[in-house]
Amino acid sequence: MSTTPSLEEAVEFAENPEPRCPCVLLLDTSGSMQGSPIVALNAGVRTFRDHLVRDPLASRRVEVAVVSFDGEVKVVQDFVTADQFDPPVLTAQGMTLMATGISKALDMIQERKRTYRANGIAYYRPWILMITDGEPQGETEPMVDATIRRLHAGEENKHVAFFAVAVQGANVPRLQQISVRPPVRLNGLNFNEMFVWLSTSMQKVAQSKLDAQVALPPPGEGAA
Repeated sequence: MSTTPSLEEAVEFAENPEPRCPCVLLLDTSGSMQGSPIVALNAGVRTFRDHLVRDPLASRRVEVAVVSFDGEVKVVQDFVTADQFDPPVLTAQGMTLMATGISKALDMIQERKRTYRANGIAYYRPWILMITDGEPQGETEPMVDATIRRLHAGEENKHVAFFAVAVQGANVPRLQQISVRPPVRLNGLNFNEMFVWLSTSMQKVAQSKLDAQVALPPPGEGAA
């Protein structure tokens, strides 16, 4: 695979040579999220962006990508800095291809890190925030298990930080097997609080030194 920067990338990173903190929002858009949940989720993503862009440093350092998973996995938004992020309007339908979604998010992070290196851009440990009200569906157990092993290896090697948020109805014991960190249980449909926590955490990371250990508030707390 070529590591030569494209002209578009070269211009992008020349205009903004700040270190990057990539964050993938991995969002469950299966049929069970129809109605109030998907409306609240869309509002939460907008809140996330609004909070990030208030911080001049975070808005240039945090890169956001959005991957949705239902009966298929879609890259709704490829990586852009927060100041360029225009939140999509998500709709809900179909099954829950969760493991396929996780694999896609990990692939995207791997590719983005290659792009950073090719352009001489430093980066922070990437984050994936998965929000779901279910569990893997329509996927074989070996495939799900292989994805879990890959995710856990990424955590162990500090290549990624993965957070699972359980909406009411989610299979929490299953999410505990998938995520190294304990899943966070969402209080009702309070996505806004969760996304304020995420943006606050991203700001703290973006303002830190590259190898620093950043003390973050527990998910869902300290996000007033």
